[in-house]
Amino acid sequence: MPLFEKGKIRVEMDDKGYLVDPLQWNEKVAAALAEAEDIPELTHDHWAVIDFLREYQEEHEVAPMIRVLCKETGFALKKIYELFPKGPTKGACRIAGLPRPDSCV
Repeated sequence: MPLFEKGKIRVEMDDKGYLVDPLQWNEKVAAALAEAEDIPELTHDHWAVIDFLREYQEEHEVAPMIRVLCKETGFALKKIYELFPKGPTKGACRIAGLPRPDSCV
């Protein structure tokens, strides 16, 4: 398994760049993953998306569809891409420590 390392952060990733063990996730891991994605700081809006994704995943055991993500956070898809340039799946879900979604998020 590939290892993501940044400072004191060391977590195992799968071959697509998602955490192998979601229990390794915390806010410091999220910040390190974001920085690696060229997001220098996680703002309140970033955390609104991350927190929603994590809560939805915990409750439903699946990532939300894009329209649900947009509706529940109040952000247009364009805003999601501004926050997470790699998109909801490759950007937001990875930083939130979720497993790789089977469908489009």
